[in-house]
Parts: sequence; structure tokens; C-alpha cells
Amino acid sequence: MYIYLNKKIQLPQKGVQVRDVSWNAEPEQGWIACAADAGLLKVLKLESAGTGKDKGIAGSSNLSMNQTLEGHEGAVQVVRWNEQYKRLSSSDDKGLIIVWMLHKGAWYEEMVNNRNQSVVQDMKWSADGQKIAIVYADGHVIVGGVDGNRLWGKDMPIGLLKVEWSPDARTLLLGTSSNTVQVLDQHGNYMVDLRLYNSEDNSPIAAMHWYDGLEGLVDPNAPTLAVCFVSGRVQLMRHEGDTSPVLIETGLTLQRLAWNTNGSVIAIGGTQVQRVGD
Repeated sequence: MYIYLNKKIQLPQKGVQVRDVSWNAEPEQGWIACAADAGLLKVLKLESAGTGKDKGIAGSSNLSMNQTLEGHEGAVQVVRWNEQYKRLSSSDDKGLIIVWMLHKGAWYEEMVNNRNQSVVQDMKWSADGQKIAIVYADGHVIVGGVDGNRLWGKDMPIGLLKVEWSPDARTLLLGTSSNTVQVLDQHGNYMVDLRLYNSEDNSPIAAMHWYDGLEGLVDPNAPTLAVCFVSGRVQLMRHEGDTSPVLIETGLTLQRLAWNTNGSVIAIGGTQVQRVGD
């Protein structure tokens, strides 16, 4: 595996901290959403200028889109793409959620929502793009449709940190502040707690990702559900009831993980402190 710098993009305001980045993986779309402090939200698009042998590593890239989306005032903390319906959802530290739509080559505000009670911790669109799940720090969860209609809402007796849909959108996973994952059906009914193997220190959940299966499985027994913990452990499962998951010790303080588009590779991101002797 090789990692190389393709393009460096300067944000318009110096000293602004980037909070979240999300890349739309659809080949014909390819937008990048960049969320930062002071209400800054940008949508970029890299378009390769190379052809033939010049494509890929050798090809240069230009920005075919560099649009600043205006509407947030607080730090934009979460951005998520709906690739099926060409929508972008964003939320800030003041609780404001905006859904953006593409119209005549530019992004415009389509819907706005603010509970004015708590901060959005995470949100995810279902694989078919028809539903979005939103979880708040105070334990509230909302599931809505792509048309803006609210399907259901529920107050959980515990703080929420992460949310993830099953590939068929019939199951919803809620990562809680007590380091558990609750499994709900598509109507919000509790079913069971996901069995976690997060070692004896009960480490917090850093991220969850369930491969959507849109490009099939590389193997019928391949894991598709990934949960990682701040402690560095990664748990890979074939389904939510898997009692024999694959466990990986990364040695990192983990923050993110994500499957690639066909579920054959998982990328894991974190930090590692190395002590240098005197």
C-alpha cells in the first residue's frame, strides 16, 4: 500500500480546525465535504486531468468545485453523504442540522432542523438513501425520511455517541456513553445489546461501520460489521449476532474506521505516542 499527497487545499480562515471530512464514493459524483470551526462548510470536487497512463498516481488533479455552504454559525462537527439521492447532511455544535441538495451544479439548503436541546453526536443515511438516523448527546434519537418527514423519535435513558444502519435498513445500532451498543429494529423497538469484546478496561466505542453490501461480498463468510474502541481493539463481525468475531489489536488510540466500497478492505485511523529516550 502506498500513500501519497495528491493535492493540498488551504481553508480560507487561518487557525480554523477541521472537524470532519466525508468523501462521496460514487464515481460520477466524487464530492468531498469539509467541516470546520466558525460555521465553515465546503464542498470540493477533485477531477483528474490525466488520461490513459496519466491517470491515478501520475495524473494531476484540479478542483472542479470549491463551494462554501453558508447556514451554520457554530462549529460544523458532522457531515454525511446520501449518495443515492445526492444529498448532504451537516450538523454543528449548536444543534442545527441542514440537508443540502444539488441544483444546477451548486449546493443549496433544502431542509433545516434544530431541537434547541442537545448536540448531534452522529447521523447516518441508510444504504438505500431513504432514511436518516440522528443521535443526540442527551439520548434522543430521530429517524426521518429523505423527504423530510419524521418517521419516529425516541428518548433513550442514556447518552448516545454513534449510530449505524444494517445494510437492509431493518436494524439500527446505537453506541452509548456507557460503552454498549444497543440493537433496535427499524421502528425503534429495542431487541438486544450487541455482544462486545472490548477487553477488561471497558474502553469507549470510537466508531462503527457496517458494509452496505451494494457491491456484493468478497466471501460469504466475510465480516461486514466493524466496531472499534479507543483502546485500540477492533471487532469484526459477520452479523449482529456473531459470537465468534475477529479481534484485532492495533496498538493505536483509535478514532475512525471505514470499509472500502466492496467490503474487501477496512481502513483504521488513530494515533500512537512514541517515547524517545534522552
